[in-house]
Amino acid sequence: MAAPVDFTPPSTETPSVGSPPPPPPPYGAAPYQQPYAPGRPVPATNGMAVASLVLGIIWLFWVGSILAVVFGYIGKGQIDRSGGTQGGRGLAIAGITLGWVGVGFLVLTIVLAIIGAITDSGSSQQDLGFLLAIRV
Repeated sequence: MAAPVDFTPPSTETPSVGSPPPPPPPYGAAPYQQPYAPGRPVPATNGMAVASLVLGIIWLFWVGSILAVVFGYIGKGQIDRSGGTQGGRGLAIAGITLGWVGVGFLVLTIVLAIIGAITDSGSSQQDLGFLLAIRV
């Protein structure tokens, strides 16, 4: 036969040293708890972190990517130094990541443009010679 289940709420008294731990709460929905204590302000989201994420998303011809990296690092530093009064660390990290992806695409585009200019230089001289031959 199964042992009877105790449905009495747990006591709020602090246990004395050497006493057994209090029993676990009964099954069911947990009582509602406010996420923040009353009177404590909710941490505000850092504006630099938001700007970093927005600029990382829209890129603005790669200027936005560079600014996203700069604003992201500044915002992340401000959040870390705020002592919990500012939030948005994840936004700053996302902005930094998107900014570095944009900077990487900028570098790749510049390298491909240079390679294209180097490999195309021979064919443009032939075209110029063809145009001079027609004119004469």
